[in-house]
Amino acid sequence: MSFSSDVKKELLSIPIVSDCCKHAEAYGLLLFGRSFSVSSLSFAAENRQVSERYARCIRDILGEEPEYTAQEGKMAIVQVPMSAQRKQVLAAFGHGSGEASLRINRANLAQDCCFSAFLRGAFLSCGTVSTPEKNYHLEFVVPFLKLTGDLCALLEEIGFHPKQVVRKGYHVVYFKDSESIEDLLTLMGATNSTLKLIGVKIDKDLRNHVNRRINFETANIDRCVNAGALQLQAIRKIDAAVGLDTLSDGLREIAQIRLDNPEASLNELEEVLQGKLSRSGINHRLNRLVQIAKEIE
Repeated sequence: MSFSSDVKKELLSIPIVSDCCKHAEAYGLLLFGRSFSVSSLSFAAENRQVSERYARCIRDILGEEPEYTAQEGKMAIVQVPMSAQRKQVLAAFGHGSGEASLRINRANLAQDCCFSAFLRGAFLSCGTVSTPEKNYHLEFVVPFLKLTGDLCALLEEIGFHPKQVVRKGYHVVYFKDSESIEDLLTLMGATNSTLKLIGVKIDKDLRNHVNRRINFETANIDRCVNAGALQLQAIRKIDAAVGLDTLSDGLREIAQIRLDNPEASLNELEEVLQGKLSRSGINHRLNRLVQIAKEIE
């Protein structure tokens, strides 16, 4: 089962105690279905539980069952066949038969709590969320432009900043930042899913931090190895050309210490010198040896 399915399963399990929120959730679910008009009122989804919730909402309004078609491995389709029945459903949410375009009727969001219920219904109907192990992405796929604009306006009113894109003729309202997705899931009531997302994000951040640290340490080791090899090559070149005895006491000492400790880091060389010379001093002298070798060339 996908993370999106888990989220919807959790949303469907939320008990609704107030009539206003029950009405608002049903409105979001029906409004964002496949069609919501006098000519067609239907819903289609692979998720049977969501389809059954849609059918129950229709039944609560009409007092009778809508047409329900479900075949194994295919979409479950719910539709209201009679024009008079469709008008009755639309009227229950304050929509008339002569509406030119589909918009959100704010009269169905009587209280502040209804916003959460409405968004929950909309997400059940047309929303998906990616598995957080892969990426952070939550979206609502809406077939109508003005309905999309109303949804964005509602989300912005309660502090969200959705983005929009048109994909295959559908208007997509989406979020790609984990914080907004966490807040929206929590607002809709999917707190367990929010905690799972946060846990995955913490785990990913920790792994990324460890990987960055390992890469940093590996790069440091590589630099030390490369620098040490260059220094050894320079010291041997000086010894072969003019002899280490021609060097000053300080340079001769550090040259011999490097020959005796070919793989040691600057910190380790500092320990060998027992603090007589700082890391920067050691590095300066080793660089001077490299420069002398270049001058010999």
